[in-house]
Amino acid sequence: MESFGFGAMIERLKKSPKTIVLTEGTDARILEASARLLAGTWLTPILVGNEDAVKAAAEEAGYNIRGARIIDPDTYEKMDEMVAEMVELRKGKLTADDCRKMLRQANYFGTMLVKMGEADCLLGGATYSTADTVRPALQLIKTKPGSKIVSSCFILVRPSATGGNDVLAMGDCAINIKPNEDELVEIATEVAHCGRVFGIDPKVAFLSYSTHGSGSGEDVDKMRHAYEKLMATTPDFDVDGELQFDAAVSPAVAHTKCPDSKVAGHANTFIFPDINAGNIGYKIAQRLGSFDAYGPILLGLNAPVNDLSRGCNAQEVYSMAIITAALS
Repeated sequence: MESFGFGAMIERLKKSPKTIVLTEGTDARILEASARLLAGTWLTPILVGNEDAVKAAAEEAGYNIRGARIIDPDTYEKMDEMVAEMVELRKGKLTADDCRKMLRQANYFGTMLVKMGEADCLLGGATYSTADTVRPALQLIKTKPGSKIVSSCFILVRPSATGGNDVLAMGDCAINIKPNEDELVEIATEVAHCGRVFGIDPKVAFLSYSTHGSGSGEDVDKMRHAYEKLMATTPDFDVDGELQFDAAVSPAVAHTKCPDSKVAGHANTFIFPDINAGNIGYKIAQRLGSFDAYGPILLGLNAPVNDLSRGCNAQEVYSMAIITAALS
């Protein structure tokens, strides 16, 4: 695990410790991951839930969570302040009573803890949908300056035949259903930045069923234009498009189809034309290519908020907590 970037992330957190909100405080997987995090001093979990219920769940499961902060929305001493801030953030859309009711939900409450500076980042979704993690983040934390959308990235890792690990970045596989050219440029920029956190030197391929005009159609044009727009604004970016997947990863195919490309044959960061291709693509790599998949890692927000799969295990919670904190 540490050989593809976790060690470096932990070292960074040791120098600048963080706090992370875990919205499902009584879930056994969350508690196991919290106990592991608390064995160090570099990432402190804030567990959302009734204090007695959280402690009872931890004791029943046999996990030591001493040192964790447990916050119950029903007894939170700054709730009036939180309601007032949420009313301001949702001005004209929600009343104070609406906000107070919504803040009894762990996803909204946890997101506001990050917004108010009580925590650095948030990880949720072990028992609820991606939409229920993303929606509060979009409404309350909002996109960072320069970002117009929230997108996502998966980091895929497997042991390399030559030692070390093969590490790839893929986006957007989870959020934007059919991104346009400008959104694809933003997605590519954010995915490349995320990849660098994991030690990837990004070589970005805008993927298509066409390589440099071998096919035609709206989707081909979209990927080629996205590549051209990115090159126009960031000419030193290692990027090419549009590329078929074989041309992107096989030096032999790249030599035949696009011999002058600096990226083709060596791409490690893949931008998909839509969520269908992205979701299918990363899952093929995961299931048939024996890659471990970390994500979806949400990109473009003012503070790191990430989503767990409802099928996750404690190891995945622990790994995603480190990833989330390292991005803050």
